[in-house]
Amino acid sequence: MRLNAAPDPSAAPANAIEVEDLTVAYADQPVLWDVDLQVPTGVKMAIVGPNGAGKSTLIKAAMGLVSPVAGSIRIFGEARQRVRGEIAYVPQRTSLEWDFPTDVLDVVTMGTYGRLGWLRRVGPKQREEATEALRTVGMEAYAKRPIAQLSGGQQQRVLLARALVQRAEIYMLDEPFQGVDATTERAIVSLLQELRAAGKTVVVVHHDLQTVPEYFDWVMLLNVRRIASGPVSEVFTEENLRRAYGGRIAFLSQGQTSSPPGSTFDGANATTPVALMRQSRE
Repeated sequence: MRLNAAPDPSAAPANAIEVEDLTVAYADQPVLWDVDLQVPTGVKMAIVGPNGAGKSTLIKAAMGLVSPVAGSIRIFGEARQRVRGEIAYVPQRTSLEWDFPTDVLDVVTMGTYGRLGWLRRVGPKQREEATEALRTVGMEAYAKRPIAQLSGGQQQRVLLARALVQRAEIYMLDEPFQGVDATTERAIVSLLQELRAAGKTVVVVHHDLQTVPEYFDWVMLLNVRRIASGPVSEVFTEENLRRAYGGRIAFLSQGQTSSPPGSTFDGANATTPVALMRQSRE
């Protein structure tokens, strides 16, 4: 699927997403607290943090899937409701019902509904768009396969294809690498690179700290509150990671593949902090 060429940077808003004083609570328990965030247009950003940090809740709030207690979210400088079609959302694969009796092509074609509106039916053009998106993610041969017969990695690629046909400017993905095979992971990384090259803004809830410097150019560290956000080279540091994870981090220098329990980060021997999260035994 051919993505649109990168737009003129001078014509694009400086920030794709602006979050101000955002607080979200479930049953009076704050999940996000007074979060401020600016996501520049055209970056590929990871949201990282421990379990329960509010990562998924943040992108659901941006999508309007959960309501904040306080604060605001603006998309390209506008209220989210006015630019709803600018965002494509890829939920966690495990949150969906895959036993529904439909095939792969139909699932991907659902991504065109937002552009069609209520009074128009899916036609040959929409099905061709869906087929092209499946081709992009390497799933064209499975177009007529029932979705219940797909592997986890294949399901994830179908969700990506459904997002592609929305032709959005912002793509939000919730744990897209979770539980997928190596082939699918490579396909996702390649697709994210293509989206970034086309000037799209990509926001990914991510859990593998070791791959953040390789896969992303921007990062947000979150633990109910925003710990830090900005270019990976500036904010993905030992200090910020320890603040986000409460000290439950054992660091590895680049090139190392293992680290004995209880080891510590040696700043003299490591430049970029490639991190392996371990639960504290204390």
